[in-house]
Amino acid sequence: MTSELASDIIIQQQHRYNAVAQRIEQQIREGEIAAGSRILGERELAKLLGVSRVTLRRALGELRDRGVLVSDQAKGWFVAPPNVSEQNVLRSFSEMAAARGLACRSQVIRSTVRIAGFEEAEVLRLEAGAQVFELARVRFLAGEAVGIEESLVPLQRAPSLPKADFSRQSLYVAMRDAGAGPAIADYVLSAALATLEQAKLLRVPVGTALLTTNAIARDVNGAPVELSKTFFRGDRYRFLTTLKAELR
Repeated sequence: MTSELASDIIIQQQHRYNAVAQRIEQQIREGEIAAGSRILGERELAKLLGVSRVTLRRALGELRDRGVLVSDQAKGWFVAPPNVSEQNVLRSFSEMAAARGLACRSQVIRSTVRIAGFEEAEVLRLEAGAQVFELARVRFLAGEAVGIEESLVPLQRAPSLPKADFSRQSLYVAMRDAGAGPAIADYVLSAALATLEQAKLLRVPVGTALLTTNAIARDVNGAPVELSKTFFRGDRYRFLTTLKAELR
């Protein structure tokens, strides 16, 4: 077998299992297969899709790696619950949900204007006594609570924010409309244990491990426009990145 022929066969196989993966994912997005439910066994599913079990397993493995499916060796394959999958792209929660074809909504738990604290003013480069818009929301994907977002935005950068209904509207869209859209962010991931209040809002036991993000978002000129903190359920959040070795 020539190297070119072998390469063609590999490409054909990749197209085949990618097509199978896309077909299964489409059924999940369209609600034909519900979150948390078990999909057909491999033998039945391979026969239904008209592919070999080898191809099917490659497709299922692809969906598992992307967080669409989870596997249990004893019970089979299940549709993963809805989760947030962030990549090295600065996007709003609404944009991330739309990219995955999932419905999202928000429960506003705090929306107010107040004076920035000393450290907040320093990070946001504000003068003493400057006002900030404070917004805290529980974010939902497909009806499941996945995180609590807390944001501070200099009021002078977007004076219209207090009038917006952020149970429906995207904060980033409102900021862009005001000319204060984030272009880049310094992003730190850490871990925390759910407090009593957080546990109630996220519907998890007190002390559940949460993934915490702290971010400072800046506009195209490098000026800080948002100081944020988010608490995600560990079973509902993934951060995807690419690491490169330093060349010496």
